[in-house]
Order: sequence, then structure tokens, then C-alpha cells
Amino acid sequence: MNTCVLPDPERFFEIRFESIGGLGAHAAGQILARAAVLDMDLNGSHFSSYGSEKKGSVVRSYVRLGAADRPIRTSAPIDSPDVTVVFHAALLEQDVTIAGMKSTGILIVNAAADGVPDTLERAPAGARVIRIDATNIAIEELSRPNAVLLGTLCAAAPFLDADIVLNALTEKFKQRNPQAAAANERAFRRGAEEYEELTGVGKAVGDLPIMRPSPVLGYKTAPIGGVIPYPGNTISNDLSMSRTGWMPLFKEEECIHCGLCATVCPDFCLVWTHEQSNGDVPKVRLKGVDYQYCKGCMRCIETCPTEAMTRVTETPGLADRLRVPLYAGGAPCKT
Repeated sequence: MNTCVLPDPERFFEIRFESIGGLGAHAAGQILARAAVLDMDLNGSHFSSYGSEKKGSVVRSYVRLGAADRPIRTSAPIDSPDVTVVFHAALLEQDVTIAGMKSTGILIVNAAADGVPDTLERAPAGARVIRIDATNIAIEELSRPNAVLLGTLCAAAPFLDADIVLNALTEKFKQRNPQAAAANERAFRRGAEEYEELTGVGKAVGDLPIMRPSPVLGYKTAPIGGVIPYPGNTISNDLSMSRTGWMPLFKEEECIHCGLCATVCPDFCLVWTHEQSNGDVPKVRLKGVDYQYCKGCMRCIETCPTEAMTRVTETPGLADRLRVPLYAGGAPCKT
């Protein structure tokens, strides 16, 4: 067993993963804590919090590490992490994502390399800000963003033994899928090498204030009888951040309008029109996808009997250009 020394052995080293369901934040926390406890001579704990257990819901995963002689007797959420790892740049739109970040902390963000998100200005001026295009690397290596981000985390916090963490990552998947284990290793190593440190992006002075997400409605404020005060509120949902680098591409010329895709789409993001035919019965035809409500599950592709639905790599702006709005002006389209 290798002995790893924390930056400050007198206190815990705390890591918070900010993610959405399907990107692997919970698994990343499990792997890191397991490696620390079994092979780094550290005490460690890991737990996650999430809402509905489905792809696209908000996930927070916490890892707390301590010296071998320092027991961990708390399972409280980590409010002021030493490292914050953001699995999707869109999460930076919410203040709570980097709340409690220390001015001496580290922020790792999965973001494309073609620009700096304006929301990074809310980071502390003294913090290290690291960008890694984990989604693109994961697509190229047929891996997952969590493998890439674990590699970046080990590079940013060098007291973590990268070989031990990589071995734990490999052990988790090699029995179930040896090919995935090899792909994860490539993604991990690229994450440790291809990250970029951004300077001068954070503008906040000092540590960020602690915030905890809280529901708008509670036992004191919930409407009597479970009434929904804002009917039709799902029109404002945006599931686009749930996609993990892939999106379905619709080819109308290949479509036979059989409707099989509509039977498996969990979010009703397919847009259909009624066209009058020579007979009395109008034809129902598929016109496209409203990508605002598409979370990238790819069930439409698996079900399509032709090649009308294919999987493509999502590039910046592609979904906006191809989107066929399901609603216009906040009301269902009259098509």
C-alpha cells in the first residue's frame, strides 16, 4: 500500500462533483474513495445526493479524505470543497454549482476548448480554474466523461496517486467489459495531459458564500391537496444538458413515418404534422426533433427500421440549427 500525504493532514480534503444523471459522477466518487481507502492509506467517505434516479436529473457526489489516524465521523454535504469538478458547463448557470468555493480552491470544468464560459467570472480570483473537453475526449475514446475528469483531478491534486486511481477505474469495469476498461484508461490518461489552466477568469473576491439548494415548496408552503399551481410548466424544461456528446439526426427523406420512434421517446420531443391527403384521413408525418426536450437516450435510433434516425456527434450550435420547435410562443404549434 502506498502512503499518500494530504496537503494538510490536520484537516479533511474535500471534493465535490457537480453533475447530471448519466455522466458518471456517482461512479467517479465511488472509484476515488475506494482507491484512497484501500491503496493510499487514507480514510475516506463517499456519498451522493440526487433527485429522481434518472438521466438528466441533478447529481452531487461528495468525497471526503482524511489521514489514516483521523476518523471521518460526518456524512454532511460538502459546503466548502477544496476541489469542485463540474461535469457540464451548463451547470455553471446556477450559482449553487460553485457555491462555497475557496479562494485557494480548484475548479475543474468540462467545457469545449473554443471559448471561456462567461459564468466562470463568478469563481474566486485566487482559485485555479482548469478546463478539459471531457465530452469530446470521451466520444473519441468510446469512454465516459468521468474517466477523463478523474485523470484531470489526479493531475490537479498530485497527492492523489494517478496509477492507483486508474487501477481502481480499470478494476471496476474489466470484468463486465474489458474493452471499456481499455477505453477508460486512454480517456483517463488524456484527461491528465490535455487539460488547460485558465488565468484571470475568476473575478470574485475571497471565498464564495455557502449555498444549499432548497425546494420552493415545503411542508409549510405546499398547496393543499397537492395542487399544481403552474399547469403546463414542463414547457419550460430544457433537457439539452443531459446529452453526453451525441444527438439523434433526423433525415426526412429516409423516413417512412411509421411512428415507432414516438412509441419509445420518453420525453415526446418528436414533432409531427397533419397533412391533408386526397382522402378524408390526414397523413401524420414526422418533421423533426425539438432538441430542447431531447436528452439523448437514442431510443429512437434503436427503434427506427430505416436510417431516418442516426447518431451524430453534437457540435456547438448544431442542435439549435436543426431544432424544429414543438411549441411556438409558449403554446402548442398549430400544424
